[in-house]
Amino acid sequence: MSLKTMKKEELELLSNKDIAFMILEESKRKLNTADLFKKIIKLLDLPESVFEKKIADFYTALSTDKRFILLDNGKWDLRTNHTSDKVIRISDDEEDEEEDEDLEQQEKEDEIEEDSFDDTDEEYDDTNEDLKDLVVIDEDELELEQ
Repeated sequence: MSLKTMKKEELELLSNKDIAFMILEESKRKLNTADLFKKIIKLLDLPESVFEKKIADFYTALSTDKRFILLDNGKWDLRTNHTSDKVIRISDDEEDEEEDEDLEQQEKEDEIEEDSFDDTDEEYDDTNEDLKDLVVIDEDELELEQ
C-alpha cells in the first residue's frame, strides 16, 4: 500500500519509523533527519510544535533501527540500498565485538607480562654452606655499630 493512498487513520496506526521507511522506499531519495520528520508531521497533520519536541526522539529511533543508515552526507537511507562501506556508523554489536577483541588482546599482553615476572616467594634455604657464617643485622643494630 502506498503512502498516498493511505488514510490519516491508517497512518496513525504506524510508527514514525515505519512511515519514514515507507517515505524513503517510495521516494527513492535520501533525506536528512529534519526533512524526513517534517514529511511525517505533514502526513499525520500534526502541529509544528511536535517537530521541536520530538525530533531528538525521532533521530534516536532511526539510529537504533537497523533498516536505516546515516550516510556521510548526513542523510538517511535504507540499509538495503547500500553496501556496508558507505555507512558511517557501526552497530552496537560491531562495537561490542571490537571492544571484546581489544580486551582479549590486552588480557594476552597482561598474561605475557605476568609470565615474565616471577614474584613467587621462595623460602630461604639456610642450608647453603656458603651462607652459614652470615649474620643478619637490623637497621638499629647497624646504626649502633657505626
